Amino acid sequence: MINSFRALFAISLLTYLLSPYVHAGSSQQFHLDIPTVNEEIDVDGDINEAAWQQAAQVMLQYETSPAENTAAPVNTYAKVFASNTSLYFAFIAHDPTPDNIRANLRDRDKAWGDDMVGIKLDTFNNARLAYQFFINAYGVQSDSIENELTGQESDAWDGIWYSKGKITEQGYQVEIQLPLRLFNFDDRHPVQTWGIELVRFYPRNETHRLSTHQIDRNVSCQLCQLGTASGLAGATQGKDLQLTPSLVANQNSQRDVSPTGPWTDDTNVEAGLDLRWGITPTTLLNATINPDFSQVEADAGQLDVNNTFALFFPEKRAFFLDNKDYFDTQLDLLHTRNIGSPDYGIKLTSKTDDHTFAVLAANDIQSQFLVPGNLSSDIAVIDDPSHNVASRYRFDPSKQFSVGGLLTLKQADDYHNYLVSGDIKYQPTKQDTFTAQYAHSVTQYPDEFFNQFCGRDDCAQIIGDCDISECAINERVLRTHKDGEFNDGMYNIAYEHQRRNWYVSSKYESIGRDFRADLGFIDKVDLAKFVVGGGYNWYPDNHFFNRIELGGDWDITHSQNHERLEQETEMFIEFEGGLQSYIAAGIIARERVGRRHDPSNIAINDNTTMFEETLGWFYTHFTPIGSLKLELDSYFGDDIDYANNRPASVNMFNPGVEWKITESVVLDISHRYQTLDVDDGRLLTANLSDLRLNWQLTLNSFIRLSSVYTRIKRDPSLYLYQSPNHLYEDLGNELLYGYKLNPQSVFYLGYSDAFIANDDVDSLTQNDKTFFMKMSYAWLL
Repeated sequence: MINSFRALFAISLLTYLLSPYVHAGSSQQFHLDIPTVNEEIDVDGDINEAAWQQAAQVMLQYETSPAENTAAPVNTYAKVFASNTSLYFAFIAHDPTPDNIRANLRDRDKAWGDDMVGIKLDTFNNARLAYQFFINAYGVQSDSIENELTGQESDAWDGIWYSKGKITEQGYQVEIQLPLRLFNFDDRHPVQTWGIELVRFYPRNETHRLSTHQIDRNVSCQLCQLGTASGLAGATQGKDLQLTPSLVANQNSQRDVSPTGPWTDDTNVEAGLDLRWGITPTTLLNATINPDFSQVEADAGQLDVNNTFALFFPEKRAFFLDNKDYFDTQLDLLHTRNIGSPDYGIKLTSKTDDHTFAVLAANDIQSQFLVPGNLSSDIAVIDDPSHNVASRYRFDPSKQFSVGGLLTLKQADDYHNYLVSGDIKYQPTKQDTFTAQYAHSVTQYPDEFFNQFCGRDDCAQIIGDCDISECAINERVLRTHKDGEFNDGMYNIAYEHQRRNWYVSSKYESIGRDFRADLGFIDKVDLAKFVVGGGYNWYPDNHFFNRIELGGDWDITHSQNHERLEQETEMFIEFEGGLQSYIAAGIIARERVGRRHDPSNIAINDNTTMFEETLGWFYTHFTPIGSLKLELDSYFGDDIDYANNRPASVNMFNPGVEWKITESVVLDISHRYQTLDVDDGRLLTANLSDLRLNWQLTLNSFIRLSSVYTRIKRDPSLYLYQSPNHLYEDLGNELLYGYKLNPQSVFYLGYSDAFIANDDVDSLTQNDKTFFMKMSYAWLL
């Protein structure tokens, strides 16, 4: 093996020296022929089966970051072969000081920052989507989908694949099996040609990214720069059928916020079934019956103080995440957390040649959506079951051009929201990108729907449904009270020119006052916004910082009646460098309006105050030693006291620590401290602490403790229009044991509780406790 490695290294080095730099960024610069070996192997990390002797071999010879396409500082080579049903990869990662290898036992998708190797595969070779698989030296898996259309990566996707890793005297090695059932690909071709890149992350003072080929920083498209791999002759997914039955049981106890209040107990046991069927290698059917969509892991804590818009929480449920990217557009028109508790769901996704199609349908026990505005938004609920449908089509005639459409429907008794949208993306050069999207919606609310926003308790309790004249009118009432249907549109046009050292961009977005996207997350309407910005990058050699960026933008926002809502100028500077550091700071100067003086009048001019603000911000994270990562987010300066519509000053500090106490025990702590001051004193002080302690017992099992504590202290005497509680506290805890055979075959056993305190309850008092169990098993048929 040593002699073959030396020969391979010599050939690779000669290729590197002779290859002209102009080929960087071209898909032709790297090609791999994958042999088919009619042999399945045990994935044990040893790489000693005879099949590996017939595998193709390739060096990861380039460092693409922070250095720019220089020779890799350490040797890494990979072996690849295919069977009729799987792709096999082996990485041999040499290290001159193996004691410095960063490897930890972590849960899936939590090993970032470790020494890792990885695979990127574009199975249609059209630079639209790429599967990504990364593995650390202990075999911990991380996977994601990279979406060129949106420029985002989603690590919420979890496939069932197999890996083992081990540290050796020379470094570490990893063995991987990727079943073809994971992928969507066109099996009509006798030989497959996929986009490919093999990657190694080598984190020391800097995080070095090593690759099989060069990356051109003068090319804005990343997936366009993948190399190609050919082979998989006669490849088939086999019987791509997966049945996953599940059983969920929980016992919940609740009581009113009173130390002596009685407990109310509720016990629930539910069985469900998920189906995943690869009808063809290009067509996937997902279905679920009576699913349990409760989240095992709590959302990260968020402070909701001095904020007029609804908070965003990401989707984490597997049914909605599988092939989620097939539904994505530039605008967030499908946010499936608006489907809260369905009894059933079905999803079909398919890609043939240049055509991509996806459809999703599910019911919900209620109808939940956003009521947006230009100064505020809120979550609304109609206690009627709803039907929810989304359908997406996209046509990709080339890597440079894409056009598509999206349709969504949300409907219940006396309520509906229908939306249709079209979008395009065009890249005439390697540096220029144009995107555009238009959407139109038709919405009907129930006649008395505005009541839940009236702001008067006596309205519903004493006289039942309110007449609009009896309602304490605010923006949500104005946005929901209308005879007949709401009918309006929105559009977004953007242009970006991006080169190695500089970039410019501009965007214009217009959202009609009656536009609604009730299956999406569009929290602002009745506005038009224009943004223009740019920046410059430096890449110093032999310096602590390897990248410096100076940039900024200017934007202005008006209502649809051409009333100015906000004007903002921002300048920022960023540094990346040693200690795996990232440092960014900026200053914002803006004018924006506060709340309406007369909330019953939707107008902005002569009905709001324009406030001038100067705000500074700072963010950094760095890793002083391999086991410790430090983070700080902060901002300070002028703000608006929205509760009282007057100038204020804000200070926010959010430090965080990730401490890898041992290879298997990790402590994550963050604390957010925020104050808001007005001329007469301190209006509020808010604290939020989020603690997560994870003990990874094995690659498959863990124990996790999480605790989120919120404390908000206000001075009621400084409030002009209300008298809030002086003190509010809540505490949520969760203790969880988990065993994951794979992402869908799991067993969870846990306990959670909640405590609350306010002016009426002077100490934290328990008001909720739950014991829960969930188990599921994925039968691969």
